[in-house]
Amino acid sequence: MEGQFGAHGVQEAVPVAHGAPMGLAALRSIGAVVEIAGSSSQVVFDAAALESHAGSPDAALANAGQVGSQIKMRVGSTWLIANVRSMKLAGQDRIAAQVDFLGEGDEERLTGKLYRFRRGVTRYPTPGCEVFPISTADLKQIYAAEDRAHIQIGTVYPTRDIRAALYVDAMLGKHFALLGSTGTGKSTAAALILHRICELAPQGHIVMIDPHGEYSAAFKTNGALFDVSNLQMPYWLMNFEEHCEVFLTTEGSARQVDADILGKCLLLAKGKNRLAQEIGKLTVDAPVPYLLSDLTAILQLEMGKMDKATDTAPYLRIRSKIEEIKGDPRFAFMFSGMLVADTMASFMARIFRLPGDGKPISIIDVSGVPSEITSVVVAVLSRMVFDFAIWSRNEPRRPVLLVCEEAHRYVPSERNADGSSVGRILSRIAKEGRKYGVSLGLITQRPSDLAEGVLSQCGTILSMRLNNERDQAFVKAAIPEGARGFLDSIPALRNRECIAVGEGVATPTRLVFDPLDEIKRPASADPLFSELWRETGGEDGILERTIKRWRSQGR
Repeated sequence: MEGQFGAHGVQEAVPVAHGAPMGLAALRSIGAVVEIAGSSSQVVFDAAALESHAGSPDAALANAGQVGSQIKMRVGSTWLIANVRSMKLAGQDRIAAQVDFLGEGDEERLTGKLYRFRRGVTRYPTPGCEVFPISTADLKQIYAAEDRAHIQIGTVYPTRDIRAALYVDAMLGKHFALLGSTGTGKSTAAALILHRICELAPQGHIVMIDPHGEYSAAFKTNGALFDVSNLQMPYWLMNFEEHCEVFLTTEGSARQVDADILGKCLLLAKGKNRLAQEIGKLTVDAPVPYLLSDLTAILQLEMGKMDKATDTAPYLRIRSKIEEIKGDPRFAFMFSGMLVADTMASFMARIFRLPGDGKPISIIDVSGVPSEITSVVVAVLSRMVFDFAIWSRNEPRRPVLLVCEEAHRYVPSERNADGSSVGRILSRIAKEGRKYGVSLGLITQRPSDLAEGVLSQCGTILSMRLNNERDQAFVKAAIPEGARGFLDSIPALRNRECIAVGEGVATPTRLVFDPLDEIKRPASADPLFSELWRETGGEDGILERTIKRWRSQGR
């Protein structure tokens, strides 16, 4: 092997053979392949050759041979591109590295330059094949956006001018996830991606569930903003399962008894509506308006019947819960007596942006929703997106993107599962949504708390820094083998940096997000304690106004 590698452990530049491209003569190899395997292979770098590139003005060449950087090797008239996964010392002036193959590109005959890069490898190199560093010109070819519809969201690391693109159709068609620990710039990155999508598709249909009220500030000009003051979501849009979550308080066998009673009375209450007369077979899940007063009256009537199968306790329980919710002003956005008209079409037109009128995104701020029914509200909105897609299959298609911030709250793993309907509908959208034109975007800081399989259903994963080891392991398990080298750098990413892998990118990419204008950023900035704790004055007014809002629950 010494003869093969030469004095420094790696052969010097190859003399130009007859018919060999001229560009190859100017290149100096930095190592050679020593072992080939299907996914991961091994190369040996010459430390002196790597050192000679370290001072290069080309950022890509200066980065040559580092973990996470790319290298290339020539097989016939093709350049193979590989990513450096790990490195270790292998004797004097030699460094052994594990590499993963990313793809290949054609070689220009006269200059030896790389062009027409595509993912996947058709031919592997043989041991002894020389390894060369990647230049910025090569990276431009690798990351050049194809003619497909795409959005540019940042720059490819370590360069400053190569744009990083996401292919919108591939990203949305197979769902995407944005992951990152608190404080890494996740909310701003989500706002940036959604702003770029809105610019590309001003007649789009995007519904975003915002649990903290952060995103309204970011989409004032191009979004429709909803909260408890103007959401006006009719209670009768709930299906039977969601009704049970809101109106039933018991567990175990008693819950089943209560559910049977509620189902029977609900069907009778819906049957009183004239719409029910037009429907041949009315089901308890059909979104038909009914009066809550009708439901309580029917419960009272059924309770008085002699042939009922149980005592009066279940009827009283359900009726008192309905009366309690009707009288609670916090629930007025959903259980108001004003929401009994058939407003389903206008509600869906507002929420799904049909038409969009230049505002393709709905921001639904659920921070003011009482915590006991937040999951039901999210479940109704998510299910309506899915049901709309199913029942409109014979119509001109209107795909909808559903973006769920703090996704681990709504699609929890089995150990955190609370049996709520929202987890089931979001899991179903993750598995089946793309067949019907529903795309799911999950944003979370705790991927390990997500339900099993949901993350693996996301075709594109954008991972910012994750500090927790379990989260890192969870993401690695959901990522294709060839991108593992990139994922090893997740704990070391800076703010605004991310690793993008999957269908939405040409090849696994480490990128730096573009800065976002102040007016387009979500209201998620951390408080500056050192500055704010120097301010004083006006505390009496602050307390008085706060207590007033507190007592009136924001009204």
